[in-house]
Amino acid sequence: MSELRITGLSEEMLALSNLPWRKPLEEWPEDPSLTSMRGISRHIVRLIRTGPAERDVFAVKETVPEFASREYSILRELNNRNAPCVEPVAIVEERLDNQANPLPVALVTRYLPYSLPYRVLLSQKVTPHQITTMANALALLLVRLHLLGFWWGDCSLSNTLFRQDANEYAAYLVDAETGEFQKTLSNGQREHDLEIAQFNVAAELEDLASAGLLHPGMDPLRAADRVIARYRRLWAMLKEPQLLDPTDRHAVEKAMRAVQDLGFAVEEVEVTLDGDKGALKFTPKLVAAAYHQTRLWELMGIHAEELQAKRLLASFDRFRGREKKPLPPVEDSARRWLTETYLRVINMVPDELRGRVEPAQMFHEILEHRWYLGEQAGRDLGITFATEDYIRSILPFRNTPVNVNDTHELPA
Repeated sequence: MSELRITGLSEEMLALSNLPWRKPLEEWPEDPSLTSMRGISRHIVRLIRTGPAERDVFAVKETVPEFASREYSILRELNNRNAPCVEPVAIVEERLDNQANPLPVALVTRYLPYSLPYRVLLSQKVTPHQITTMANALALLLVRLHLLGFWWGDCSLSNTLFRQDANEYAAYLVDAETGEFQKTLSNGQREHDLEIAQFNVAAELEDLASAGLLHPGMDPLRAADRVIARYRRLWAMLKEPQLLDPTDRHAVEKAMRAVQDLGFAVEEVEVTLDGDKGALKFTPKLVAAAYHQTRLWELMGIHAEELQAKRLLASFDRFRGREKKPLPPVEDSARRWLTETYLRVINMVPDELRGRVEPAQMFHEILEHRWYLGEQAGRDLGITFATEDYIRSILPFRNTPVNVNDTHELPA
């Protein structure tokens, strides 16, 4: 009899080895709170909890050996390149049931905390704006993957997970079975990916419409077209030359900031003078995603989505703007903002309500709530009052926690 073989992250081996690998995956018990977070798939998939922390929740998918090995390798490479995707954990091979019959190979990935599949999101009461932000998130995900030279081959809502990012969504690749890396993608390869995405999104939304789950008046074909249009606008902004006014001393700086506002850092640019038109031609040569995320992590040690990071940094900038002159080193200001503002707010949440909302998202929502309360009262009521009111009137009605043992401490 062959021996069960688990290949993957060594720290997870003990937890994974205790799972019931001798049973077909469809017979595994699943926590009802996790079942509601699982989307549809052409494979059998289960979300499994092995411990109390958010890192102890895994997605297990049954597939065939060559697909499992290939997808595991691709996901590892995507993670190494900081792409927005799930984290591969292990491949489980040589599975046999109790009668020694072979069972499919299993691919294990780590559950992405606070994320949901599109069918769960769109089966709830959502606004057209939320649907539009999901489409924008999918377009941005595809742009980021193409910048890395990755051809997805099956871009769809079903192969994506969505997390709240301030007032919008962030999208993560969850299925890389058909993808492949190139040094750079040709325009033809990108267009092929766009054709697949457009067809898949339209078909998925049409399926929801037939089931009566899509927002009334929402046109699946137009929604799919918006994904492609958004992609093309982003790609042009990041890759195509822009003509600037040569008399504007700050034109290049403004163009750089425009790219940063999209969430990208410009690592190398080319600026030339267009003799015929007398204009500067600004061309981003090398761009990297997650501009605000990277800055927030470097300053504060906080992980956040891009728009959340942008909002937190704006709060920090206001905090630093109120400090006495001469200003202290930015690192000192960052440490004080972290302890006196961010962590003070997050740690006001009682234990029984922790884990319902991701911390950076909650801080953003509290800032929004502070503005709303101030508009009602005609004056700023302060962050402490806003936090207390948010905890009392909003947080108890938010999502059931994935990890109720969530704690927040100063990074080392």
